[in-house]
Amino acid sequence: MRIGVLALQGAFAEHVAALRAVGAEPVEVRLPEHLNGVHGIVLPGGESTTMRKLVARWGLRQPILDLAATGAPVFGTCAGMIILANEIDGGEEPVFPLLDVKVERNAFGRQLDSFETDLQIADLGEAPVHAVFIRAPIIERAGPGVEVLARIPDGRIVAVREGNVIAISFHPELSGETRFHRLVARLAEEHAVRTGAAEAAEANDANDANDAGDAGPKAG
Repeated sequence: MRIGVLALQGAFAEHVAALRAVGAEPVEVRLPEHLNGVHGIVLPGGESTTMRKLVARWGLRQPILDLAATGAPVFGTCAGMIILANEIDGGEEPVFPLLDVKVERNAFGRQLDSFETDLQIADLGEAPVHAVFIRAPIIERAGPGVEVLARIPDGRIVAVREGNVIAISFHPELSGETRFHRLVARLAEEHAVRTGAAEAAEANDANDANDAGDAGPKAG
């Protein structure tokens, strides 16, 4: 199963390795044509302002939005969460406004203030998720259609899902945690089945239409 990883900047190599570890075929995405044939995409951690500029420079914004519109899973970690939000603290223009959330960047302070903790995420089973937070954002507001997946002990939201879009504040790829990637791979497989069936139905309809035309009356 081919799953894209936005590979413009940041911790994309670790996501590539995590996807490979769960049996998916990762595709490093730097240009729109790299999205051909993928059934999901990961937006990694890094520097969100730099990502914004590079996404615009290489014309990736609309192709990624188009992919998401088909129902393909989109998974954002740390900076990936920021660029998926439809509202960013400070009034910055959204990049991929696919989540009805407001995010605050660098909510825990500088890199020296990075920390690790265990989180319970019901969707991933009983075992806790070991979460690594590095200059991480948090979600200040989640809309009514957004499912909150995890909070830290002080109640702040650090993981959400809205339909096919999943976003987290932390870095599972840095702690050997692959259950999020396994979830994305499963959703990508389901997407491939749905889109494959739809394409097959469209092809059958086109063939039926052609056959009906061929069987029509001929001028004599």
